[in-house]
Amino acid sequence: MQTGNEMQALLGRMIESVSKPVPGSAAQGVRQEHMPFRIKVVKDELDLAKAVSIRHSAYARHVPAFAATLATPEASDFQPGNVVLLAESKLDGSPIGTMRITNNSHGPLGLEQSVKLPDWLEFTSIAEATRLGVATGRMGTVVKTMLFKAFFQFCLKTGVEWMVIAARSPMDRQYEDLLFEDVFPDAGFMPMRHAGGIPHRVLALDVLRAHSKWSEARHPLLGFMCDTLHPDIDLSGVGELLQREITLPSARPAVMVM
Repeated sequence: MQTGNEMQALLGRMIESVSKPVPGSAAQGVRQEHMPFRIKVVKDELDLAKAVSIRHSAYARHVPAFAATLATPEASDFQPGNVVLLAESKLDGSPIGTMRITNNSHGPLGLEQSVKLPDWLEFTSIAEATRLGVATGRMGTVVKTMLFKAFFQFCLKTGVEWMVIAARSPMDRQYEDLLFEDVFPDAGFMPMRHAGGIPHRVLALDVLRAHSKWSEARHPLLGFMCDTLHPDIDLSGVGELLQREITLPSARPAVMVM
């Protein structure tokens, strides 16, 4: 598992241009960086197929039995309040990463099929990241970090108060490194119905306090997360998608996650 410093070093090697302050930024302190891939919101059948393909291949490396249920779009991909992100190569358009974000504006989160959230989360605006999948190798590590930033920006853009994830071991340690806190500190790993019954640990991060937490900890990714503009993250159209179902003519949700 990469530490924050190692992740920052990897990011530095992947960046195409890291140089220009963004005009009009406070004290010209915001840099602009470009990546060899872009992250966008899935809005059509082709992009959803790409997201499903990278999702399936990523899960097949670690949990092949569960991955067999992910070969086609899921019902959750089409539901209001859910947004699927796709990372694709600028070189050839091939998919290299994906994540689905669910917020509780239209109903309970997926993890709430398995646990009852404590009061300090239950009555707030929450978004859950699920179905994270990336390509193998160092590129995948950078894509994963950029998808997390896209998740963070989604929460800021839509007024979400808490980011919540359910992570299996050893993925949970990556979120610990990002200063997520245990939602159920005494429970450890719990089976999750929306993740094939695999034990996961539930962690959360206060969106509005994230900057101060990372600053106080002198986190190595603070500059990347908060002081750098990444034009390759495009969240345009999120508002519209949160208000309606995605209707795709030939893609049909074949798997209902229970």
